[in-house]
Amino acid sequence: MNYASMDFLIVIPAFLAGILVLVTHVPLGAQVLKRGIVFIDLAIAQIAALGVIMAGLAGFEEGWAVQLAAGTAAILGALLLTLTEKRWPKVQEAQIGVVFVLAATGGLLLLANNPHGGEHLRDLLAGQILWVNFEQLLIPAVVTVLIIAAIHLLKGKLGQLGFYLLFAIAVTISVQLVGVYLVFASLIVPALGARNYQGIKRAVFAYLIGIAGYVAGLLLSMVYDLPSGALIVWCLSILAVFVYALGPSDIEEYQQAAQ
Repeated sequence: MNYASMDFLIVIPAFLAGILVLVTHVPLGAQVLKRGIVFIDLAIAQIAALGVIMAGLAGFEEGWAVQLAAGTAAILGALLLTLTEKRWPKVQEAQIGVVFVLAATGGLLLLANNPHGGEHLRDLLAGQILWVNFEQLLIPAVVTVLIIAAIHLLKGKLGQLGFYLLFAIAVTISVQLVGVYLVFASLIVPALGARNYQGIKRAVFAYLIGIAGYVAGLLLSMVYDLPSGALIVWCLSILAVFVYALGPSDIEEYQQAAQ
């Protein structure tokens, strides 16, 4: 096997991991912008990462135990944020920020005496997408299909709690594939870049930003030997700015929405 084919085999599962993340995060990102709770993704992702850390400290490094710990932590976080939104809706974004900071610093405290804590924390934040293998994609693929089915079948009927729970499940799966930073970027950046487009164009351009960003980031990381997750975040952002600049202006979007 030559070097080129080896790289190609590495990139295919990484790209598929990105597609799985985008499939759920593009529609969820549109809802997050609509609800005005932009940082919920960071908070839930950080809580899921805290669950992964706790599973590792308990002696579980991979498998169902880690998934269960991350999922349980994310769902508990979603239930907490549902409660805070009901009780104090006017300051929900601030409460989400506080939950994020608590989860992030909780992870730091738990890993403070771990000799590999810094490396483990970096992997959770920046991700290891380039080293994802096909076997790791099986469960996320099944869960992604179920989430998308629920989004479409229960459209308009999810309610506040249902949205938070679906969101928690989606983030639990994606944060272990691509890391906290890339999960947030996949959710928010394509949605921002396509936000002034109307109808089906909004979803199409959001997916195009996401797919092109992952392809460009992965290829550049191979060429220049730089962290894949960080490069993908930058590629997504640059493409989002480009797509937004070519689209309708904020005034045009407001006028179209008013008609």
